[in-house]
Amino acid sequence: MLAGRAVRLAINRYLDKTERAGADPTGIRFLGHLANVGVYVFAFLVYSHIVPALQHLGTAWLTSMGVLSVVVGLAAQSTLGNLISGISLVLYRPFKLGDQLQVPVPTGTETGVVESINLGYTVLRTADERRLVIPNSTMASQTSVNLSLARKGAPCAFTIILAAATDPAPARKILTDLAKAHPKTIAVDGCNVTALSGSGMTLTLKVWCADPDTAVLLKSDLLEAAKKQFDAAGIKIARRTGLGVAP
Repeated sequence: MLAGRAVRLAINRYLDKTERAGADPTGIRFLGHLANVGVYVFAFLVYSHIVPALQHLGTAWLTSMGVLSVVVGLAAQSTLGNLISGISLVLYRPFKLGDQLQVPVPTGTETGVVESINLGYTVLRTADERRLVIPNSTMASQTSVNLSLARKGAPCAFTIILAAATDPAPARKILTDLAKAHPKTIAVDGCNVTALSGSGMTLTLKVWCADPDTAVLLKSDLLEAAKKQFDAAGIKIARRTGLGVAP
């Protein structure tokens, strides 16, 4: 018991240091669970050889290991399956501690943060502080959506309808340069012609920023700056619609 407690304390202290350095604690915690089990198994083997009354029992236990492994394997297929699936989850890392997952459950679809991956189960914490306890074998075989791997930020898109006889190339360059130079822009996804009509040509600019509130401010800044530069460059906007904003 003291050795098992020492292993847990050592792992917790190691994680306190490595998490500050950005290390992934998923595999370390799982290996810690395995090490803790190994301590008790080793202690049982040593104890059975040290105590004279248990020496014959230990020898017989070792000689019958093959039979016992078959019996235990048949009786604990689910438990062993969860253990092996847990090892595969740690090795292949489809998700890690702290990732937000969307998983199918008997009641529908739930979303939660990975709180722990132990020897038998994966525990997810939902937004309303419920705990989803899912067998590792289920987590390894079912389809889960890792929302933490999705693109960070919020989209910001708007359209400008140019007059029918206007060349879109200068307008595209102005919009792209403005978006790249703006401090609130994370990435520019493109500026393409998305529609044609009798009144003109629709040019759509797509960028990414930090969050939806920033997207509103960024859109306003870009529209205002684009209007000024279009006027200076002589780029005409369709009279009937002017500057338009797409959702």
